[in-house]
Amino acid sequence: MTTTIDAGSVWLGADDCRIDDFVALVEQTTDPDAYPFADLIEQHVPIYDCERLRQHLGEPGGRRAVQTEIVRVLLDGPGLAVFRNAIVDHSIVDRASDAYYELIAQQQREGRAAGDHYAKPGANDRVWNALEKLALGWPAVFGDYYANDIIALVSTAWLGPAYQVTSQVNVVNPGGAAQSPHRDYHIGFLTDHDAEQYPLHAHRLSPVLTLQGAIAHCDMPVETGPTTYLPYSQRYDAGFLAWRNPAFIDYFEAHRVQLPMETGDAVFLSPALFHAAGHNRTTDRKRMVNLLQVSSAFGRAMESVDRAQMSNVLFPTLLEMYRSGDESSVRNVIAASAEGYAFPSNLDFEQPIGGLAPPSQADHVWRAVVEGWTPEALAAELDAHARRRLTHA
Repeated sequence: MTTTIDAGSVWLGADDCRIDDFVALVEQTTDPDAYPFADLIEQHVPIYDCERLRQHLGEPGGRRAVQTEIVRVLLDGPGLAVFRNAIVDHSIVDRASDAYYELIAQQQREGRAAGDHYAKPGANDRVWNALEKLALGWPAVFGDYYANDIIALVSTAWLGPAYQVTSQVNVVNPGGAAQSPHRDYHIGFLTDHDAEQYPLHAHRLSPVLTLQGAIAHCDMPVETGPTTYLPYSQRYDAGFLAWRNPAFIDYFEAHRVQLPMETGDAVFLSPALFHAAGHNRTTDRKRMVNLLQVSSAFGRAMESVDRAQMSNVLFPTLLEMYRSGDESSVRNVIAASAEGYAFPSNLDFEQPIGGLAPPSQADHVWRAVVEGWTPEALAAELDAHARRRLTHA
């Protein structure tokens, strides 16, 4: 990935977010000759006709050549690509949409509103873990939907084999306001303070651990508010700290691109690309997309560890250390024993409201230490936390 920070720098901070550097990096034109498999370049974005693309996949060496181009698009190119008619049979999309609307209706009957990372609760309808819910409730529909060759093509190009798919359905209702521009999973879900604790190479690593995608479940002309993007912004090293910066937000709003989509179209992008769901300016049209977060197989620890049990056993020791004034040691022990990351989680119960991520197991342990809980109270909270993360809770 193009280096935009001094090679000798290891840590990033607010001072590294320089709008002039950002502008110099993103203000470029996409050369059609660089992407020979694309049918056209629209607003700097390569557009692929999947019917023609599938013909290339059958040629000797064709699949690897197409995947090589996709990687260049996402890594050093515009950062996103549109795949027209990724799902050719629209009845497959329609049957999945019917299932998702049934799930949304069930949530509403139960009085459950799904929060959103970057928009006000209620501005849209969310189905968290739509992947599992579709598989359990409509297995035949799931089979037809995820047999799709384009999803597999792009996922293996970016992540290699053994990737993991997750899916969240988002319906932007008529009048639904636009999201704020942002980056996404992983470091994009952290506060600026927390993001600064990760070295530069981790900022560069984060985007290649996830592929982000969206499949259109309806025709989405510009007035319905399809997602807006800033091509080439994924190349900016300090972008995980810059996306909340007012100067960068203003630049995004002035230079973003917005591509209409039709049912069955897909867009795939680097999670480091600055992007935001658009404003649905219609009075009568819901805009449904199936958001894909496809994760690398490598984001795992080597061993299975019962961290809740460890935390419960260690809790008296942690209390004693904290009461002696050794706060730093307490934090170190918690980091070595408790789960410090909020994900994966069940976002139906661990809502990202009031922040981009719910509390982690380590957050609960730290709170218990500071507030002087009893061991029984901590055990009950860790058990409840574990149950909230189960998909069948």
